[in-house]
Amino acid sequence: MPDTLTVFDPITGFLDRRSCLRAAQGMLAAAESSRQPLAALWIDLDRFRQINASFGHAAGDEVIARVAGRIRMVLPSGGHLLARMGSDEFVVVLSGEDRPVAEAFGRLLLVTIEQPLGIDEILIHPSASIGLALLRAGEDALSLLERADQAMGEAKHQGGGRLEMAAGEVLPGYRGVSLAREELAIEADLHAALDSAGLSLEFQPIVSRDGRVEAVEALMRCKVFGRKLTPDRFIPVAEKSGLIIRVGEWSLLQGARFAARLRDEGRPTKVAINVSRAQLTSPEFLPALHGALACANIGPELLELELTESLVMALDEVVQDNLQRVREAGVGLAIDDFGTGFSSLSSLKDLPATKLKLDRSFIRVLPEDRRALAVVKAATRMGRELGMVVVAEGVETEAQQRVLNDANVDAMQGFLLARPMPEDVLMDWLKLRNNP
Repeated sequence: MPDTLTVFDPITGFLDRRSCLRAAQGMLAAAESSRQPLAALWIDLDRFRQINASFGHAAGDEVIARVAGRIRMVLPSGGHLLARMGSDEFVVVLSGEDRPVAEAFGRLLLVTIEQPLGIDEILIHPSASIGLALLRAGEDALSLLERADQAMGEAKHQGGGRLEMAAGEVLPGYRGVSLAREELAIEADLHAALDSAGLSLEFQPIVSRDGRVEAVEALMRCKVFGRKLTPDRFIPVAEKSGLIIRVGEWSLLQGARFAARLRDEGRPTKVAINVSRAQLTSPEFLPALHGALACANIGPELLELELTESLVMALDEVVQDNLQRVREAGVGLAIDDFGTGFSSLSSLKDLPATKLKLDRSFIRVLPEDRRALAVVKAATRMGRELGMVVVAEGVETEAQQRVLNDANVDAMQGFLLARPMPEDVLMDWLKLRNNP
């Protein structure tokens, strides 16, 4: 009798997302009882949105069907699982295959998917980002698939067209092993910091042209066992390991509490908090945001979320929906490091952002670089037309400040105005400014 709970995707013939999880759970139970290995590969086509935009959704469906056929064609024989997880995402779960076989299969998939494919008399060259995770003792199916998904995200972040292992499972090579050990040590330090109050926030003011403190940006700091970890070391590890969710929730709560302190001391000021893609795709993100507002008992206008330009320009439906809900709740959105990515103006016009932060790479070369100044002026006019506050980051000299004032930038942030400060030091700094 057929399993009425099993649903197949009509385009690929693969299992759909919900059926995939049920089947993977069954495969995991069988693997544990027989002590056989299990490997999950999460496959995401690169630049698929461009195919839909250029050729239409019917052609996009054709590409999906043909790529699915290629995956099926090279799948090893055995009781393996094939699933379509979303628009252009697939999962393969290999049963009884060890790491070398799983890795070789992943590399074969890259080569197979990249073969030219004709659409409407045009030859395209598809590519994929693939994440590979190996079953760990005591792990459930959802966790295995999530780790493969995170590894796929890292492959895409590295430029696509590549295979990445899940955190703690590195590809062969001395450098990879060395890097993995370092990352594992940092991950252990992060766990210790979360458990022993080793995380803290420093705050850097964003100052308007009229001298008013428009907002303060919360910057993460980590100190554990007497050692300081710089953000450029621990943030990437937090993202790869999934700890960024806990770290991000902590940052939201602490930032909201400081916003409440500023309000209670008669200095109501927005607190800007950086958020990552992993947070924005998590189902716990909106509850964490609303929980932070409720626990701190502050209005949403006192909180602002900062997103990097690269994240903003690669939005999926889940992220877009979460950002829309953030704005509906009254929390501000800032696009950080603007000008460092490949901005799509069509994406920018649809994003409900309230602030545009110009990257320091444009500011650093002012006032000498006239081309950089032209970009700053154009971005400022565009931001204004879109209803955004425009902020220049990395202001370090009075000459930069003067030329930015002439360019009508709304606010500035940088060492010339103030360095990042601990909470109590910032409160004293505000009092000295007599800033109500």
